[in-house]
Amino acid sequence: MQHDLTHQTALVTGATAGIGRATALALAARGADIIVHGRDKERAADTLKRISALGATARFEPADLSDPAQVTDLAERAGQVDLLVNNAGIFHFARTADTTPATFDAHIAINLCAPYLLVQALAPGMTERGHGVIVNVSSGAAGTPGLGSGIYGATKAALESLTRVWAAEYGPAGVRVNAVAAGPTRTEGTAAYGEVFESAGQAVALRRLADPEEIAGAIAFMASPDASYVNGATLSAMGGQPALG
Repeated sequence: MQHDLTHQTALVTGATAGIGRATALALAARGADIIVHGRDKERAADTLKRISALGATARFEPADLSDPAQVTDLAERAGQVDLLVNNAGIFHFARTADTTPATFDAHIAINLCAPYLLVQALAPGMTERGHGVIVNVSSGAAGTPGLGSGIYGATKAALESLTRVWAAEYGPAGVRVNAVAAGPTRTEGTAAYGEVFESAGQAVALRRLADPEEIAGAIAFMASPDASYVNGATLSAMGGQPALG
């Protein structure tokens, strides 16, 4: 693989498992230095070991993204960042009547407020240097209604809207902002839903769940010079929409 991200520093949130870890490895394989964000030290150590095996450098920066003060502190500790991947997110499926205020607030804090604060803190440095890339990880739930995914889908729809705003705001300074909408993906987090989630793969045209590496490949493309004229877009990595019978 071409090392087209050499000398670039990437901050990947939620990089100790699932799509985030696969993305960190994909960016490392392209030559980027990785700032691994997460909360689990053991899983972080595993991610760092895998990145080292690729010949890239990495460090672990923990933070609880539900706490705005910790998000701001994470941005300060990260320092100069060339690539920001807002991957970390939560999903607790419940219908509206069964969604608690705590669940609502957690989705807003982690899925929406944390990316906002990180962009607010890190994008100005990118604009000063005249280059940078931000990739927000969205979901098919942003545009497709699903029973039980109301607040999750709403945060992802808002993130896609912010993607377009940020692309217009920072694009003139050479900073690209895009999103990747991930389809149903087999990760440690989705495994808890068992066969219910497995069946979600049958609802897409490819008739299967995605592997984290497949979503990471789309994110790495959007972060790379190969997508140098792509700005304000949401790339669908959702396995395709089946035709109506």
